[in-house]
Amino acid sequence: MIRSLARRWFAIVLWKRILAALVLGALAGLVLGQAAEQIKWIGDLFIRMIRMLIVPLVFVTLVAGVTAMKDPKRLGSIGGKAIALYLGTTFFAIVIGIMLALIFRPGDGIDLSGAEARPVGEPGSLADRLLGIVPENPFAAFAEGNVLAVIFFAIMVGAGLILAAERGKPLVDLFDAGSETMLKVTGIVMEFAPFGVFALVAWVMGTVGPGTFLNVFLLAVAVYLGCFLHMLLVHGAIVKFLARLPVLPFFRGVREPQLVGYSTSSSSATLPASLSAAEHNLGIQPPVASSVLPLGATVNMDGTALYVAMISIFAAQAFGIPLDLFGYLLIGLTTTLVSVGTASVPSASLFLMAAVLDVIGMSAAQTAIVVGFILPFDRILDMMRTVANVTGDLAVATVVAVWEGEIDRETYMALPTE
Repeated sequence: MIRSLARRWFAIVLWKRILAALVLGALAGLVLGQAAEQIKWIGDLFIRMIRMLIVPLVFVTLVAGVTAMKDPKRLGSIGGKAIALYLGTTFFAIVIGIMLALIFRPGDGIDLSGAEARPVGEPGSLADRLLGIVPENPFAAFAEGNVLAVIFFAIMVGAGLILAAERGKPLVDLFDAGSETMLKVTGIVMEFAPFGVFALVAWVMGTVGPGTFLNVFLLAVAVYLGCFLHMLLVHGAIVKFLARLPVLPFFRGVREPQLVGYSTSSSSATLPASLSAAEHNLGIQPPVASSVLPLGATVNMDGTALYVAMISIFAAQAFGIPLDLFGYLLIGLTTTLVSVGTASVPSASLFLMAAVLDVIGMSAAQTAIVVGFILPFDRILDMMRTVANVTGDLAVATVVAVWEGEIDRETYMALPTE
């Protein structure tokens, strides 16, 4: 009987199992309420398993991807195209966020007097972020989980192996085998996803609940609608017009990472699922997938940019601060700068709002009140922002793969088995 149930369970495609777990988790959270806190450890275990994979997966697959290019110049080509596309999608995300905030005006009539002030630290300077890309000690970067530093070191190792030619071949073969092994380990961990998703969503719904969500109904609607429109209009458009591929197979192929991203609220935690979907669902080859996706998980924050821009206008509306065209331009520019390199962990954007709110004349005390007001329900909004981030990573990877001739179109166009 157990074997029969197991066969039926694994016969269901993973994204369907995850989706069912997400729905059931939401229902369980509503029923259990605060008691859902008791099963949160299952979700935490799932996130720990994924985080266990991130650094070795990024390092090994990126080195293998770089060596597969056989020419260091291609790395610059791929990286340059990816970064340009990431900045472009971020720009449109900010525009959508500003437009919807002006249409919905979620800050009008909001009373912030009851919000508990939550002081936030100043975000690091752009120079510090750039210096942080180059690790003083690669092993420390591995231990700290500094993904950007790991990416830099992996690129250097891959370039060195290309230059080493035949003498580096044994190590190239080792990284190829390591890459394949890590992807298989990722597959094993992802089988635990439905249980982790169930526990995480139940915990969020049980502790935060729809009641708090309804307190800022207009803002919530604007954030969810903005992320949905951004994925449909911007990500769909670059796949359709820049990659010249049909859009439906793309959105069909990114369902699993979207669901994992929604439940974990972390782009980094979703990276293993994104790499798996890129290879098996979208046909993106390792040289592009292993370089563009880790980069995107750390520098591409479309959902965060949309959200921070929207919250800035929400705060200005709530405090009655007038904004002119120059103010909107400042919001757009500052949001772009702070969204690049945002820590890809839950609610990280809250701690970068200070820089954006400061440029529109908001005091530190007012910023603390805004953060205190948003923090209780930020997790639910963060879940949707992460979906936009993850979808953007995969859309850009798809476009770059087409431009570089590194996509298997048969895999991309293949219909799902179920």
